[in-house]
Amino acid sequence: MTYPRTRSPGSTRPYNDAPDTDAAFRRIAALPDGPERSALRQEVVCAWMPMAVRLARRFRHRGETFEDLKQVAQLGLVKAVSRFDPSLGTAFQGFAIPTILGEVKRHFRDELWVVHVPRRVQELRGQVRSADHELCSSLGGGTPAVHEIAAHTGLTEAEVRLGQEAPEPFTARSLDAVPGRSEGHPLADTLGGMEPGFDRVVDREALRPLLRALPERERQILYMRFFCEMTQARIGLQLGVSQMHVSRLITRTCARLRDQVTADTHDPRGAP
Repeated sequence: MTYPRTRSPGSTRPYNDAPDTDAAFRRIAALPDGPERSALRQEVVCAWMPMAVRLARRFRHRGETFEDLKQVAQLGLVKAVSRFDPSLGTAFQGFAIPTILGEVKRHFRDELWVVHVPRRVQELRGQVRSADHELCSSLGGGTPAVHEIAAHTGLTEAEVRLGQEAPEPFTARSLDAVPGRSEGHPLADTLGGMEPGFDRVVDREALRPLLRALPERERQILYMRFFCEMTQARIGLQLGVSQMHVSRLITRTCARLRDQVTADTHDPRGAP
């Protein structure tokens, strides 16, 4: 079915060529749920599809493919057709266009920012960007200063600077990128490394209950060897045993502790 356009002779309104589907919506409202109502809704969606594509075209060159923008705008159109209530006395055009534009803007806000940015900051970005384009045109291509943008938009200079910085999270930088001057260092050089002390903390906490469970003699030998840094010969003299016996005790005890820690690591229930 072909729907007439709402264009009036001599009209300069931006959407004055939208399809006139008000009568179709009155029919939809009078029909019960079923195939006939669904088919009529589909006709309205198809009639408004060129307008959805036209609205999506306004957001080209903003970091998203045009095909994806068209799909988002068409999704907004389907939502508008499903939610529109003609009994409220408003024309569908006044409901559909804000719904479609809102869906596209939500897509940019929720899907394309690598880092979550508060909505207020995103709004500042849009205001500053628009003012920058307008002032560039009036200044003959010159870059407007912060105070000029603030005066043009009614924002404070701090808000202007915040809006200028907002585009940074929109796309991710490569770790090989060099911020600032070309002779600087890549971002990867500013990243911290693994802290080996963390592994030692984990190992100590895993060994603590196992050491407490050792027989007194074995615990004493490990304490003298690894905490007091005594030699095996000196330990043997103090305990009245040979250096060879001390060596065997240390080797056997350390092996048993290692096996217990490994078993605890593989068994989430821990040692019995």
